[in-house]
Amino acid sequence: MSEPDYADVQGLVRFGYGHLTSASYALVRIKNADAAKAWLRSAPVTTAVEQKPPPDTALNIAFTAPGLEALRIPERIVAGFSHEFREGMGQESRARQLGDIKNNAPDNWWWGSKDREPHAVIMFFTEPRQFDAFVQTTKGNFWAEAFEEVRTLDTSNLDGDEPFGFADGISQPQIDWEQQLERPCTQLEYTNVVALGEFLLGYPNEYGKITDRPLLEADAATTDLLSAADAPLKKDLARNGTYLVMRQLEQDVRGFWKFVYEQAAGNIADASELAAKFVGRTRTGDPLVALQAEPIPGTDARTATQNQFTYDSDPVGARCPLGAHVRRTNPRNGDFPERRLSTLRKLMIVLGFGSKGFYDDLTSSVRFHRILRRGREYGSELLPEQALQAPPSNEAPRGLHFICVNANISRQFEFLQNAWITNSKFSGLTGESDPLLGNRQSIPGCPVTNNFIIPGDGTLRRRVSDLPQFVTVRGGAYFLLPSLRALRYF
Repeated sequence: MSEPDYADVQGLVRFGYGHLTSASYALVRIKNADAAKAWLRSAPVTTAVEQKPPPDTALNIAFTAPGLEALRIPERIVAGFSHEFREGMGQESRARQLGDIKNNAPDNWWWGSKDREPHAVIMFFTEPRQFDAFVQTTKGNFWAEAFEEVRTLDTSNLDGDEPFGFADGISQPQIDWEQQLERPCTQLEYTNVVALGEFLLGYPNEYGKITDRPLLEADAATTDLLSAADAPLKKDLARNGTYLVMRQLEQDVRGFWKFVYEQAAGNIADASELAAKFVGRTRTGDPLVALQAEPIPGTDARTATQNQFTYDSDPVGARCPLGAHVRRTNPRNGDFPERRLSTLRKLMIVLGFGSKGFYDDLTSSVRFHRILRRGREYGSELLPEQALQAPPSNEAPRGLHFICVNANISRQFEFLQNAWITNSKFSGLTGESDPLLGNRQSIPGCPVTNNFIIPGDGTLRRRVSDLPQFVTVRGGAYFLLPSLRALRYF
C-alpha cells in the first residue's frame, strides 16, 4: 500500500486543529441540491497536507446518509456504505444498543432524530479574531439558497480541560500513516500505534483487511477517483475518507462536584481523590497507576509522563478502579489480557493450547476498538469550588461536542459505547456502568447499575452507591467525511 495522498484527506483526521481555538459546527439540511453542489464546488476545504506555519483557518465537511440522498447520489452507491451509517444514530433500535434510553432517548434530543436529522455538518475552525469574517466569507452567495440551518453548535476554549475540570485529549492513538507495521499480527503487549485502516477507508486495518465500502465501475464520471487497492478494476469512492461520530453531551458539572463533596463529607482532598477514581486520572491528567520503565510504542516523549503505563501492575483496580472512565474506554491491553505471560505460556496461547486465565475474554483487545477523538467543549468554565454555589437563574448548559473518527462505526465507536461504557458487566464487574457516561437505567438481569466499586489493596473495597446521571445526550448523528476526490464526485 502506498502512502496516503494527504491532499485528498480532510485535515481533521490528521490534525484536529487544536491551535485554532474558535470553532463552530453548522448542522444543515439541503433544500436545493443544485445550489448545494455549487457551494461545495467553491468551498475551501482544508486538506491534511502539513503547512508551516499551520493555517489560521480551516473548513471540513461531512454528510449523513440522508444528506447524500438529498444531493441526488444514487441509492445503489449509498447502499455501499456501512449499515450503521445508513441507518443513523437516532433510530430506536440503535439507540437502545448505545444506551440512549429514557433521558438520553432520541425523542428528547435537540437535533439528530426524525425530522431534526441534519444532512451535513460544516465545520469552521479559526483564530478568534478571524472567526466571524471567515464564516461569513465561506458561506458566500449560495449558502442561503442551498441550506437550511438545523442548529449551530458553538464551542468554548477551556485551555485543554473538559467541563468537569479534568485535562482532556491526553491519550490518542498514533496512526501508522506510513504503514510500516505488518498486519495482521499477534500483539501480546499493548501498543499505541494503530493501523491506518482503522481511521481511513481504503487501507488495511488491524485485521489486515480493507473495510467494505462502495466500489464503482470505471467510467467518465469516476475518472478522478482512485482505484481500489483490493479490486484494481474498480474505483474506490471512499478511499481517504472516513466516518465521523458526533454526539452532543451535556454535562451536569454542578451535580458531579456536589455529589463527590457529599460522599467525602465536605473534605476537599477526599472529594478530589474520589473524582479522580471516577475519571481514572487526576485533574491535571496524571495516571493513578505508576509509570513503567519500558517505552510504549506510539507514546512520544511529550506525553510519556502521562501515557507510559498499562494496568498490568494494578490487576484488581486498587489504584485505578476497573470501572473508571479512562480504564473502560482504553483498557491498555494486548491480544491476551492474561498478565505476565511466560514464553512457554505465550507459545501455548498462540498455538491454541492450555486453559485461559481469569482475565481472558473479559476485555477485548483494545487495538480493534480505538477511536480518534476530535471533539470540543461548549459552555463556560465552572471550577469545582464554584460548583457548590447557587447557580444563576439564566445559567447556560455546559458539555462536550463529542466527535470521533473511525473507519468501522460498529467495531469501534459502537463497541466501545455498548461493550465497555454502558456494559454493567465490563471486566467482570456487576451493578455499575461508566461513572461519567452511564445512564443508570436498570437492564434485564441487572436491576442496579448506579454503583461504583473502589477495590481495596489488601483491605475492604468501597462501594459508592446511587450515582446520579452526570451526562445527558442532546443530539447525535453518523457522518461520512469524504475525501476531496469524493467531494468533487458528489
